[in-house]
Amino acid sequence: MEVNMTYATQDIWTWWLAIYLYFGGLGAATLAVTFLTDMYLKPSRDLVIWGAGAGVVLLALGSLMLFGHLLDKVAVLTILNPMAMFNQSTAWIAWGTQFIIWMMVWGVLYALPYVRETEFPKKVPVIKDLIDRPFVIGISKLVNRFHRQVGWLAVVNGVGVAVYTGLLLQSFPAVALWHNPAVPLLFTVSAFSTAMAFLLLLMYTLLHEQADESIRVLYERIDLVLIAGELVVLFSLYMYLKNGSESAVRSLELLWNDYGWMVGFIGFGLIVPFFLELKGVMKGWSTRVPIITASVLVLAGGYMLRHYFMYAGVYAYPW
Repeated sequence: MEVNMTYATQDIWTWWLAIYLYFGGLGAATLAVTFLTDMYLKPSRDLVIWGAGAGVVLLALGSLMLFGHLLDKVAVLTILNPMAMFNQSTAWIAWGTQFIIWMMVWGVLYALPYVRETEFPKKVPVIKDLIDRPFVIGISKLVNRFHRQVGWLAVVNGVGVAVYTGLLLQSFPAVALWHNPAVPLLFTVSAFSTAMAFLLLLMYTLLHEQADESIRVLYERIDLVLIAGELVVLFSLYMYLKNGSESAVRSLELLWNDYGWMVGFIGFGLIVPFFLELKGVMKGWSTRVPIITASVLVLAGGYMLRHYFMYAGVYAYPW
């Protein structure tokens, strides 16, 4: 019997959720990478402070974007309750909210001793008054005593946030583009790639510590591998959609026939920065312009991935 199919592109989760997923993954991965670098490679103090501060701000902005668009504002109180994770184990927004909250807590705590040792906060009266309070001084000393443990708590939560951004979409079975095993891996790899690009951008523009040169080179090499991995996952996703359900095929047609996805994301967001960074890894840089350009393109590509993923989500149902 012939079955007629109806196709509809979802219009509920759009650009606002793309921003939430982007800032959440980028902020969490930035914190995780920064703290791992500090624990094992001992970079400049400025890199830790800037990385921690930027990561916390990005997480906060992403969360505000999500909460601002929740239809039921009272539901925010529900997902802020840690027990929500255990009452319904597949409530991924509740899991993600807890990961984000604790990521910000551990992130602030880890950076606190460094902030107290720098001169700039002491020049701002409000900040100086805060960090000089006995309670804050006591917390700072306690964190210093268990610094690596706090760092690992932050890293675990950071990885949790990055993976969660993909699991949130994968939990939506009506849209084949999202409901497949490649999505959590793709979003996690993308989160850490954009984090590398963000930190490289910081180090090549605002921070110019010569002592961090070896770390910059390491970040470039890691990002090169991450971009290559992202391209492999995208190829696997293409094959999955090509041989998948009607919903999957329709999403594939939307994405791989869209110049924004093909030229904007895959071309300028992945392939161009891959070759720019490959040149730098093989021959070094005579000027900072190529690596700054590559970093900006990777960051833009990270958002485009999530943006097009939202708009290419297709329902397919018989009628």
